[in-house]
Amino acid sequence: MNPLAAIWRYVKSFLYLITGQIDKSRRVLDSNPNVMKAKFDDIIKGKVDQIHTYKQAVATLIAQQEKKMAKVKSLTEEVQKLENLKAGALAMAKQTVAKLQGEGKTKEEVHANADYKKCLTAYNDFAATLTEKQDHIKDLENDISEYDGSIANHKINLQQLQRDIEKLKSEAADAVADVITAKEERDLSDMLNGISKDGMAKELQDMRDLRHEMRAEARVSREMAGTDSKQQEAQFLEYARSNTASDEFDSLLGMAEGKEGAETSASEPEEVEKTGSDGILPE
Repeated sequence: MNPLAAIWRYVKSFLYLITGQIDKSRRVLDSNPNVMKAKFDDIIKGKVDQIHTYKQAVATLIAQQEKKMAKVKSLTEEVQKLENLKAGALAMAKQTVAKLQGEGKTKEEVHANADYKKCLTAYNDFAATLTEKQDHIKDLENDISEYDGSIANHKINLQQLQRDIEKLKSEAADAVADVITAKEERDLSDMLNGISKDGMAKELQDMRDLRHEMRAEARVSREMAGTDSKQQEAQFLEYARSNTASDEFDSLLGMAEGKEGAETSASEPEEVEKTGSDGILPE
């Protein structure tokens, strides 16, 4: 048997044990409502930071678009000015040609005239610059159009992310509430089943025992103080009063039992006495 292999297996087993204990401890911590809420808060904060960065990027795109739009506006004003300058150079050239032709100058002489050349040069410069700026405007307008689509998509994404944040907040509240409810139900069930490990079951049983003991002590104290015998005497007196009142009332109504028989028996001696006297013969 290789001792190094045995040592390595022992080390791995020890590491597995440590890992298992760590996982168990982590599970206990994760099931704590405060820890769970804190974790959700961290996740939400990270999502909010990402959204903030995303917003800054979109804001940069919007700023670039606005900058290009301002450039288009400026170039459009320059194009309008160049159009006017170009038209002015052409008008001046026509006036110069008409003047020279009126003087009888030939076509070659007109083209060689300094004023004509100046007007021609200015016209060509204005036309070239105008074409260049118009092309620039067209490129900027294409960029602005692309920005419109991109920014619109990013705004939709931001709205969805914001809704996800709200859903995550709601999920966090529900998760914490579920964990608290489940923990309370588990603790209550464990307490009622007598398997609670936090001593609450014993405390509940102690309170129940104390309740029975106090009730027993009160009963003993009541008996020693004669409270029960006094209650019985009071019941007997109340019964006697009620029966006496009933007998008196029945007597007044001639409904008393044995009264007529008593009167009859009382009158019988008188009748016997009379009969006895009547039966004595005179001498």
